[in-house]
Amino acid sequence: MSHSLANEQAPQQNDKREIFGWGMYDWANSAFSTTVGTVFLGPYLASLARDAAKLEFLVKNGFEWTEKIAAQYPLTASLGGLQVAPDSFLPYCVSFSVGLQVLFLPILGAIADYSHMRKQMMQVFATVGALATIGLFVVTGDLWWLGGLLYILANLAFGAAMVFYNSYLPDIASEEKRDSVSSYGWAMGYLGGGLLLLLNLAFYQFRETLGVPTDLAVRINLASAGLWWMGFSFITWSRLRSRRAARPLPAGENYVSIGFKQLAQTLREVKHFPETLKYLLAYFLYNDGIQTVIAVSATFAAAPLINGGLEVDQGTLTIVILMIQFVAFGGALIWGRLAGKIGAKESIIVSLIIWAGVVIYAYGGMYGDSRVTQFYILGFFIAMVMGGSQAISRSLFAQMIPIGKEAEFYSFYEISERGTSWVGPLLFGLMNQVFGSLRPALLSLIFFFVAGLIILPFVNVKKAIADVKAYDIEKKA
Repeated sequence: MSHSLANEQAPQQNDKREIFGWGMYDWANSAFSTTVGTVFLGPYLASLARDAAKLEFLVKNGFEWTEKIAAQYPLTASLGGLQVAPDSFLPYCVSFSVGLQVLFLPILGAIADYSHMRKQMMQVFATVGALATIGLFVVTGDLWWLGGLLYILANLAFGAAMVFYNSYLPDIASEEKRDSVSSYGWAMGYLGGGLLLLLNLAFYQFRETLGVPTDLAVRINLASAGLWWMGFSFITWSRLRSRRAARPLPAGENYVSIGFKQLAQTLREVKHFPETLKYLLAYFLYNDGIQTVIAVSATFAAAPLINGGLEVDQGTLTIVILMIQFVAFGGALIWGRLAGKIGAKESIIVSLIIWAGVVIYAYGGMYGDSRVTQFYILGFFIAMVMGGSQAISRSLFAQMIPIGKEAEFYSFYEISERGTSWVGPLLFGLMNQVFGSLRPALLSLIFFFVAGLIILPFVNVKKAIADVKAYDIEKKA
């Protein structure tokens, strides 16, 4: 039954209805990336942690903490016996959540490939992530730590669902269509995430007219991302087709034990794909930098000037991020065309050069009264390369993985996908805590782009594709 179903459905690629349904999941879950991860949660949790830290300081020392005594008494909040800088709290949470993904995603990918239950597993984790996001509504006052806990759960579920989502790309699009289909998915994500952000911005800007307190407006916006994520996912579930019938378990086995065995087998076979591994290493490095820039941009913009930030108000910040979303919609499509003209790997290299320039300028520029205008300009350049560099990276990777192991390989890929970088946020948080300024923390991210630029040119894409085809032929023989 499983074999006949696979034979019947495998040729059904480039179906516009299914591709639209697949792209709508990007539309749905991008609300989490934009409204929660990029705009509202970082500054909100930092503000709550900062208030808690000031209260702790007052109780401990008998006088209030002020910016004038910042050099003598760095402001930190107590969390389980650890002292955490308020602006470092969310980056630490991002890093921890991805540490969990490193442990769980490869096993989940192996289970999905063995069981042929990618769609069902994608539904489960998308639902868990959406519910955790809705739960952010209750985070206020002394519950700032709960915001980090819910984010860790939501981001873990986000990454897990993305493993199965990405693994559908080789199934729904033929080889020559994958760059454009991948770019289409990213473009849909920016459009959907941007539309909700526009609605959230309007609500936030008119909160006083509506008689809604600022903290309540932020919490409503955070919860709306979970509702958006869950609601629009139903379009995906109705159109995305399972490629194979669910496989029954052998006697005495369960999906966890099978998952470990499947993963062990894959790890033994990776020697057949040296160029794929080389590409993954480059991707881990440069995309860790990309994701960290995206994750900390709102924190950097909203942080006080004394901490190396831009001290941009929430309304202005949201407008800039909103502009980035809609420019990125066009940028993703443009980069898809660029890849068709100069090659996927070459277009990624161009984008990394621009990313490196962005980090250097963020470190050395944007001072004085013109810093908001400069932030807009910087945001435009980020938008032009943000979606394109990631969309082409995803479709290029799809050419380098064997049939039947898509979810397993994408589980490794997802470790450094959207919102799931870990080394970058950890380095950023530590640098900020050591230097007491976000500027050196930003500059430290240049390492990831330079490292990616060093390794990526040495990836032989043609050999990687040939290795996969040779493996598939050998497997069928």
